[in-house]
Formats: sequence, C-alpha cells, structure tokens
Amino acid sequence: MRRARAFWSRAANAASVTDLSTLRQRRNEARILRQKLDELTHVADSRLALPRIGSSSFPKPPGTDWSWRPQLWRGALPFKGISAVESKTKLGDEVTVFHDCQISELTLRQLRNTREADLAPFGLRMDVFKFDGSFLSLVLNLPDKGCKGLLRSHLLRLEAIVEVEKPLEIFARLNVRHGPNTEQIVRELPLYDDSIVVEFDLAYTNLNEKRVEAMWVDLIFEGPEMNQVTIRDVTFSRSPRAEL
Repeated sequence: MRRARAFWSRAANAASVTDLSTLRQRRNEARILRQKLDELTHVADSRLALPRIGSSSFPKPPGTDWSWRPQLWRGALPFKGISAVESKTKLGDEVTVFHDCQISELTLRQLRNTREADLAPFGLRMDVFKFDGSFLSLVLNLPDKGCKGLLRSHLLRLEAIVEVEKPLEIFARLNVRHGPNTEQIVRELPLYDDSIVVEFDLAYTNLNEKRVEAMWVDLIFEGPEMNQVTIRDVTFSRSPRAEL
C-alpha cells in the first residue's frame, strides 16, 4: 500500500514533464484505479453509515406481537433508480407501483438515509412531473406472519416519515382478504404532524378470523403532479386493542 501511494504521488508530481507515451499509459491506469477506488468508497460509505443495512429496529407499542419494516427500507435494491416508471413496476418483492398514466413522467430512486433522526437504512424518493392519470399508489404486500393469528381485537399500526415538496394528501388503505371477501379500512396520513401514525382497528370490520389469507396496504397519492415525495421510513406493528 505504501509503495502504491508513493508511486502515484511521484507520478502526479512528475506529470508535467513525463514523456507523452508514458503519461498516456499512466492516465489510463489512473482512470481504471480511480473507478475501482470510487466503487470501494461507495460500498464502504453505504455499509459503514448509520443506520446499519438490514435494520428492523424501531419503537413499538406495548404488547406488540408482530412488527415489520418492508425490505425496500431495509436493504439496497438491485437498481438505484427508474425513470418513466410503468404501472405494476415492482420495487423488490414487497412493493409495487400502480398508476393509469398514458405517458409516465414518474421517477423513483432509493436513497441511503444518513440523518441522525433516521432509523431505516434506506428511503424512497418519488418525483412526479406531468401527471395525466387518475390514480397513483404504492402497494405494500404484508408478509404471511402478519396474517397468522390476526384477530378482530387487533390494532394494526402504520408509522412513516414522509417529506413533500408541496402539500398533498396521502391515504393508507388496509386490505385484508378472508375467503371470498376483503375488508378495507382507509386512513389519511397526518403529514402536518412530526410523527406520522395511523391505526387500523379491526374491531370495526366483519373479519372472519379463521379465513385470513392475505393483507396489503395501498399508499394512495392524491394530486401528485409536479411534486417530490420522499418516504424515509415505513413500519408496521400489531398489538391487541385495549378492552373497552
């Protein structure tokens, strides 16, 4: 390592007087080396930055019997960003984008969270330019463990950290499929609060506890045109509701 640093230090100092043939060769070698060093620095910065990749740590209500942070906010996607995003585009195995635009001017990019307030390793940034559709949503498929043992006495809690460039409405719709039926509960995310928390009380549904098959949440964006939305974190937890 010392020899390499010394060699490149001497080469840099002598660049102004080195013969052109040698200088061209060293320039090519330096470019290849710089590319590898940039790759190393990028991966190292990502792995060493806090919060740690893969983290599922976040505060949970007392009595929580299940909790979850989707993979998109825990680990790196195989791609950093997508432009002209088509409907039904998958972001990992758990999140899917839906819209009805004829011409998509939607871009998505995964970010590395590094702020002190962030608990999730990654965030998702969505830029919407012209929007000629009637709906835009992110569908989060909750894992089977969240369905196992689900009761009408449960509260499902969604917490998020969301930044918007200009005001808009975001709704969260819980869907629980049980047999041929699907129960739905809709809540608006309170974007004006420092802590964005909504709860879905299953006591107000006709849930058949013995036939729960799947559960998912739609994040619905109303009037997203010419806006940038950054979702720094999304987490779910399940706990028994207090007895009335």
